[in-house]
Amino acid sequence: MSLQEQYNKEIAKKLAQRLGVKNTFAVPKITKIMVNSSHRDFLTDKKNLEKMREDIITITGQMPKTALAKLSVATFKLRENDPIGLVVTLRGRRMYDFFEKLVKIVLPRVRDFSGVDAKALDGHGSLSIGFNEHIVFPEIDTGKIDKVRSLQITIVTTAKNNESARALFEEMGMKFKK
Repeated sequence: MSLQEQYNKEIAKKLAQRLGVKNTFAVPKITKIMVNSSHRDFLTDKKNLEKMREDIITITGQMPKTALAKLSVATFKLRENDPIGLVVTLRGRRMYDFFEKLVKIVLPRVRDFSGVDAKALDGHGSLSIGFNEHIVFPEIDTGKIDKVRSLQITIVTTAKNNESARALFEEMGMKFKK
């Protein structure tokens, strides 16, 4: 059974009881997952941007959008409309599959992982996780990597506060630091 089916059949009911919510539409759920990467190397050589694009496609299964600079900053040798990052927004089945992979495979592979820090919740139901090494994802062939780059993952939910968001993530299998 996929995580999406499991959420609809089991997790939503447990969550409604845990939070004391009577209306099933008021139960928090994940709306989207955003995966992005931005690195100074993208400015110096376009090949770095293309290599990271391929890695993000491999990780998420979706083509990333290129983020462009909005301002020129002479100190960083940055011009307006220079490509500075890559962004992917996952929804629906891909989102649930990615979340399941994140919780069951990727986070346990992180060195010295003892749980996600509760401070990563923003107060409005979103969770942001940063990875210093994108090679923690099992799809990435470490033999073909020329440079390790960072990734940021933001999980957006319909939860109104940190408590309900944390309850949602815990019911879906994510571990938090104690």
